[in-house]
Amino acid sequence: MTVTRRTFVISAAAASVLPTLNAFATVDDATQAVDKILGGRSAQVGRVTLEIPPLVENGNLVTMKVSVQSPMTEADYVRAVHIVAEGNPLPNVVSFFLSPRSGRAAVTTRIRLGDSQRVRAIAQLSDGSFWQGDAATLVTLAACTEV
Repeated sequence: MTVTRRTFVISAAAASVLPTLNAFATVDDATQAVDKILGGRSAQVGRVTLEIPPLVENGNLVTMKVSVQSPMTEADYVRAVHIVAEGNPLPNVVSFFLSPRSGRAAVTTRIRLGDSQRVRAIAQLSDGSFWQGDAATLVTLAACTEV
């Protein structure tokens, strides 16, 4: 059988879409993602504020703000902020890497949410400690599942 270019392209596109169908992460997947970020350490609750709307009409475009209480000096600053969404196909949504030159430990972005879920923000500080905050949101029209 001879494979034409058209058949190959269609097959490749179908193969890339099939794994995403009905592929939501579980809470265990999100826990594993968090454990990988923490590397065996534990995260303390506090210092991290995650702002996300409690009700989202469309999960394709959700505004999210994260801020971390830190002086952002050479001796004490936020190295990274990781966002984990337990209801998305891939729980690791985004990671932001900061330095003292960032000025403030605050980021604003838009993310996609696959379903109603709890979103966690984990901040890694320069002293090696981890801090976390979370927020729950109700999504009426899920994203991450459209083909």
